[in-house]
Amino acid sequence: MSALDDVEGWLSADQAERLAARAAAVPSGGTIVEIGSFRGRSTIVLARAAPPDASVVAIDPHAGGDRGPQEFAADAERGDADHAAFAANLQAAGVADRVRHVRRESQVALEEVPGGIDLLYVDGAHRFTPALQDLVRWGDRVRPGGAMLVHDAFSSVGVTLAILVRLLAGGRFRYVGRSRSLAEYRRLPARLGARARLANAAAQLAQLPWFARNVAIKLALLSGRARLAVALGHRAEDPWPY
Repeated sequence: MSALDDVEGWLSADQAERLAARAAAVPSGGTIVEIGSFRGRSTIVLARAAPPDASVVAIDPHAGGDRGPQEFAADAERGDADHAAFAANLQAAGVADRVRHVRRESQVALEEVPGGIDLLYVDGAHRFTPALQDLVRWGDRVRPGGAMLVHDAFSSVGVTLAILVRLLAGGRFRYVGRSRSLAEYRRLPARLGARARLANAAAQLAQLPWFARNVAIKLALLSGRARLAVALGHRAEDPWPY
């Protein structure tokens, strides 16, 4: 975690530990894909934990939009600053030569990664449609036995809706658990049976009270009611619930 001390981002320590564990479990010569790098906090975790011969691909257009709470619109100057910070942070962490950065939007970058994926980390645009597209089109590339981790799950409205549409009743990914808003799914070699699918859906639906809490905290913060947000369980030192 010391390598992340000066790297801006929304990946907490417990989330970094889960992400690192999954990266370390990638088979020799495997492929790791990150969608949404911002300034490199999660990228550094993946690159440092991955096997030395694994491929680590970071996809982020660094267009200055979809980069944080209420920062949806593109801004070229802000994007270039993020890109420069991303490159500098990877260099400082000693992983610049371990990561291939694709500066394109995720849905036009599919051709940049041939073959299957052993670990997919999704933290791209949090609006419903692009989040769903990432789960569908990139999720389909995850190999059986591979993992898909989704940030802002059961926290962001758009991401949570995409999860409910794509993963709740589907039988291809099993919900493993979460570290705050970092949800982990495992790609199965065969579709779940009816009873197992019900259990898998129930495990995800059980996270909705936490989702409702996060939405309430965000509304309280947006309305300037910080004390109410804290009363709902928000930590005052965190800028946003994640």
